[in-house]
Amino acid sequence: MNMKKRIFAAVLTICMLIVTLSLAGCGGEEVVTHNDAKSDALSYEEAVVELDTFYSKIKPKTREARLDVGIDDSSVASSLASIDTFPITVKGKGEINIEIAAATEFSASAPDDWINVVAERFNRSGQTINGKTVTVSVRKITSGEVVTYITDGEYRPECYIPSNDAWGQMLDAKGYKTITVADRIAGNTAGILMKKTTNDSFVAKYGEVNVENVLQAAIAGDLVFAYTNPYTSSTGLNILSAMLYSFDNENPLSDTAANKLIEYQLNAPTAAYTTSVLKNSAAKGIIDAMVMEEQAYINTPELRDYVFTPAGIRHDHPVYTFEYVSEEDRQAVKLFADYCLSKENQDLATEKGFNRHDEYVSQPNGMDGNGYLAAQRVWKQNKNGGRPVVAVFVADISGSMDGSRINSLKESLLNTMQYIDSSNYVGLVSYDDEVFINLPIRQFDDKQRAYFSGAVKDLQTGGNTATYDATLVGMKMLLEAGKEIPDAKLMLFVLSDGAQNCGYKLNRVTPIVGGLSIPVYTIGYEMSSGDKAELQKLSAVNEAACIDADVEGIVNDLRNLFNVNM
Repeated sequence: MNMKKRIFAAVLTICMLIVTLSLAGCGGEEVVTHNDAKSDALSYEEAVVELDTFYSKIKPKTREARLDVGIDDSSVASSLASIDTFPITVKGKGEINIEIAAATEFSASAPDDWINVVAERFNRSGQTINGKTVTVSVRKITSGEVVTYITDGEYRPECYIPSNDAWGQMLDAKGYKTITVADRIAGNTAGILMKKTTNDSFVAKYGEVNVENVLQAAIAGDLVFAYTNPYTSSTGLNILSAMLYSFDNENPLSDTAANKLIEYQLNAPTAAYTTSVLKNSAAKGIIDAMVMEEQAYINTPELRDYVFTPAGIRHDHPVYTFEYVSEEDRQAVKLFADYCLSKENQDLATEKGFNRHDEYVSQPNGMDGNGYLAAQRVWKQNKNGGRPVVAVFVADISGSMDGSRINSLKESLLNTMQYIDSSNYVGLVSYDDEVFINLPIRQFDDKQRAYFSGAVKDLQTGGNTATYDATLVGMKMLLEAGKEIPDAKLMLFVLSDGAQNCGYKLNRVTPIVGGLSIPVYTIGYEMSSGDKAELQKLSAVNEAACIDADVEGIVNDLRNLFNVNM
């Protein structure tokens, strides 16, 4: 009798477990299985099976997309956030006050604050021109963003101090005549960073560490080399130009160079959204070598076991003013540049990591201003190694997204459509406590673009937040599309405030995401710290970016994210 009771109890427990496992959706309490932990990785085959099981329980609904026949062609200017998205780090109040658009490696927080410190000193020093007090204001902004904002956003600083002279040449090529006030105010180099053990084995097999040998090793599969977005990053643009030159030093913009870039990109990591992404990837052993400026390397203690080798052109921070600037303001720019070159301020620059490798001479790359602009276009067309991108955007339309969040989400998606190449494939999913397929995946031609626009404009908020149910639906769509589009590069973008409160939980989803190896880029709107941590974990599974952006900044972040990936 006792034996029968034990058998009955065991059977009952198993039945209850099966019933509980079948519950998904709002309000269902989930049993923790061996797949709940992110560290419990699934194989690809296991992940597909589990995805199919979960998907069958989610039961997404289809919504008919409206064809937006009145869709306007977006311009770059319309996709730019306010210039005030980039902070003023020093505010001058003189009778003559010039604004300096300054590279981020010395306009940020300590130790990357050299120009901020010098500007504060300058503003206290009582400088005058024609009896008027002179001060400077400093805006922290990447070198590449300045070119975009001047040429497309009508931003007109009196002074521009980029990392290297490529950006000044690009402005000249676009018709915005620069006037060079100083060729150098803080010496620096860009280069290749390798862990010491990797560097030793590389030198033993390939000899000198240079761009040409690094590319040879990467193409051969002996090295994983990563670099940053050449549209915003000075180091990224520098190394891209050196790469193209190494592929064809007679014509770095030739079909030969482009085809070699495609060959390299086939097995290369996606260009990093920021340098911090490279640092994280290196720390996890995902990449063997990366690009970085020497000053950043010196100020990053966790990279002490890496070896830095200069490469490409120098990053000496030239000082520019412009033809549109008044004569009095030009004098103020010159006064500040001379002040930067004083012994006291140069000693400070050295202390903060600049003025090293003064013996290094810029290597030829065959580029002028038009060449750098063309190099960016060559990269944009070939960065995915000739593989089409298939992307699904997953949009949070729950009640917590109401107001500024959903308006910003819509605006940012509509404005950044121009950065999605028509050769790529795009779909759209939205969710509250249910999941909706708003737009099946199709090639992003003019018709799909119009449907995408209509679907985005029609998004309405309400209900709870089943973020990870929608993530799985997007994954399922990508896998099905991948069967029809050979050698496609699959990626998912989740746009949310991160406040998941319904459906599958994060720890049920991450093993599937990891097994499928599809990167999930997350874009968070006005998130709490806890919600931000959840989205970061989701993106971290396959080393994608998690962007924490405010309502204004999200437009620029998405523009740059799409430039890198789409």
